[in-house]
Amino acid sequence: MMTPQQYEESLRRLNLVVYMFGKRIENVVDDPIIRPSMNAVAKTYEMAMRPEYEDIMTATSHITGKRINRFTHIHQNIDDLVKKSKMGRLLGRATGCCFQRCVGMDALNALSIVTYDIDQKHGTSYCKRFIDYLTYVQENDLTCDGAMTDPKGNRGLPPHKQTDPDMFLHVVEERADGIVVRGAKAHQTGAVNSQEVIVMPTIAMRAEDKDYAVSFALPSDAEGIIYIMGRQSCDTRKLEAGQLDRGNPFFGGHEALVVFDNVFVPWERVFMYKEYEFAGSLVENFAAYHRQSYACKVGVGDVLIGAAQTVAEYNGVERASHVKDKIIEMNHLNETLYCGCISCASEGHKEPSGTYAVDKLLANVHKQNVTRFPYEIARLAQDIAGGLMVTMPAEDDFKAPATAKWLEKYYAGDCDVPTMNRMRILRLIENLTLGTAAVGYLTESMHGAGSPQAQRIMISRLVNLAEKKRAAQKLSGIEDA
Repeated sequence: MMTPQQYEESLRRLNLVVYMFGKRIENVVDDPIIRPSMNAVAKTYEMAMRPEYEDIMTATSHITGKRINRFTHIHQNIDDLVKKSKMGRLLGRATGCCFQRCVGMDALNALSIVTYDIDQKHGTSYCKRFIDYLTYVQENDLTCDGAMTDPKGNRGLPPHKQTDPDMFLHVVEERADGIVVRGAKAHQTGAVNSQEVIVMPTIAMRAEDKDYAVSFALPSDAEGIIYIMGRQSCDTRKLEAGQLDRGNPFFGGHEALVVFDNVFVPWERVFMYKEYEFAGSLVENFAAYHRQSYACKVGVGDVLIGAAQTVAEYNGVERASHVKDKIIEMNHLNETLYCGCISCASEGHKEPSGTYAVDKLLANVHKQNVTRFPYEIARLAQDIAGGLMVTMPAEDDFKAPATAKWLEKYYAGDCDVPTMNRMRILRLIENLTLGTAAVGYLTESMHGAGSPQAQRIMISRLVNLAEKKRAAQKLSGIEDA
């Protein structure tokens, strides 16, 4: 397993093509806007090295028998699935943001199932290729960017009917030594902090879309891959000298559009090619795993609840009955989310490949709750915090001789609490509910791993209404039930 320092050095050796604010970023690792997101990934390496977290953060490889980071592990039993949820909450609490390795872990596990299934039907050798690749990932403790979301163009049209065929990533050339692909993957969390990118199809496909039914893995700096960084609210605050106005000065996340401009993929890195009937299975297996992964939002919720309780005490209102009730409601919602991710893990099952998968229905129910509860938790935190959260002057005003004394005087709360401590916790709440961290907590809760309607569709497919009807009819005395 890698140390955080080794992870950082591995990124420095990459030759990524990254653009932000219209310019190419030459030093991605030390860029002040990107750096906090790298720190969050590095935390996954640091905590795996700590003895007190070994049971949650590490696992034993079913391939080599070696101790590995759990983010590179293929789930071998129910306990692995449960520990994955516990790991997500632990890291969400430690970073207060998205720590970016879940997507790659979920892609690896989904591919371990689907490559086996394709081989069983078609007599291909995808599973062996995948196991060879997985061994490489585990041996080097790599961070993988799971790339599923295509730009999609006209959502009413399938891939093969798009005016611009590149709206879905597809194969443009087949060669003796591999394939050439073109297209893009959008909203890629942690893309420039990853050593590998794993591409998957984004929807179920028909025979006419077979050139789009492709899955493969490449080094993140492969020739022809271009990264265009997305904006986040308040992102340029990271360019400022002080720490106060960043809210969370230590950790963060990022997203990027990843362009594949005629990129070559060798055959040994290809895990699906034209087996269109398995595209939907890969999407559904990945989506179920990734919807479970939103245990991370429970950890970030822990931070937000702690911040709300702290600011209530700093404001001197922690004993007010309505404040107590709001804190109770925040905890109720957050722990309900935790119940969801633990339940879909506990009800998991073994696939023919040997990989353990989560219960798909409960995973989708969990993610549906994630699209709602964090917004209410954030609303209650803002309610308790008060308006100063969004009207507070800049850190420089707290340092300037002409204004510092007035801010120190008029922004004091409890006389036993330093004014600056009160400001710091308010900035953290702003960051979690409105700023850069809100992308990873709120918007990602809504749209990550599929927008709300995607879960509702899966719930409608997976719920056994006939069984429920039979139970009701039997108890009501309907004899022909």
